[in-house]
Amino acid sequence: MIDILIKDILPIFVIMFLGYMAGKKRVFQSADSKVLNKLVLTYALPAALFVSIVKADRTMLFDDLKLTLVSLVIITGLFLWAYFSCYRFFRHSKSEAAVCALIAGSPTIGFLGFAILEPIYGSTPTTGLVVAIISIVVNAVTIPIGMTLMNRGKGSTAQTSGGKKGNPVLDALKEPVCWSPILAVILVLLDIKFPVILDPNFELIAKANSGVAVFAAGLTLSGMKFQLDKEVVYNTVQKLILMPAVLLAVGLLFHMEADKLQMMVLAGALPPAFSGIIIGNQYQLYERTGTSTLAFSILLFVVAAPFWIWVTRLVA
Repeated sequence: MIDILIKDILPIFVIMFLGYMAGKKRVFQSADSKVLNKLVLTYALPAALFVSIVKADRTMLFDDLKLTLVSLVIITGLFLWAYFSCYRFFRHSKSEAAVCALIAGSPTIGFLGFAILEPIYGSTPTTGLVVAIISIVVNAVTIPIGMTLMNRGKGSTAQTSGGKKGNPVLDALKEPVCWSPILAVILVLLDIKFPVILDPNFELIAKANSGVAVFAAGLTLSGMKFQLDKEVVYNTVQKLILMPAVLLAVGLLFHMEADKLQMMVLAGALPPAFSGIIIGNQYQLYERTGTSTLAFSILLFVVAAPFWIWVTRLVA
């Protein structure tokens, strides 16, 4: 765990701190984070999502239907709960609640999945299976749902140039961050192998995704006061405790294999997905609370990770 914390968790704090100091010293203005987020949201993140998903194999999705269905139902269900609780309990708009769900209801599986799971459980086909399935759920299911809910919230006032309200689903599907993972899943389901020789064309821009996103989060935080209130705590508890706990309970109920159950639970306990922060900052929705939730969740993951490793090994 010490090795993981130093190699994978500490760099997030360092890059976020660099962004924060760049904003405080006015090397960048906090408003520049929107430009960086546009780069990530329009090019780097879609490329990263596409490349990560097309590497999956169709047989992966059907080799273990328990893992696929439990991950799909629980993560999507808790994503929708995060949306509902933010809208109903904390009185945010529907658009803000959608961004909240993208943060509090989605683990950052693409960035930290292999980095956290492989040192603990080894570089095995099972590790790749768990990361691939949860990546598809988070990136190809919850992101399009979140973008649709966000557009639906904005659609109550926004109208097209012809005076008609836009369709929130179609508006969401126009965004590269939505259609790129869906296209990747379709290719996987059709068993169409994406040419490996073309990977570098996507990976070069995809590599900018996480680093720029975390830097921009720090830059955004420099322009506002960090907050630690009951909503940030609630989001963090929901992400680090509620999601892995429900995954563990349902996995035990359906008698999942011990190793897959342990990896699924730890994957569910990962900090919030950076994609939610990127989308929130780009559209200026839920910025302060979302960025504060990310920072606080990463800090507490230092405690949550060993706790869930211990619990799952105890009961699985």
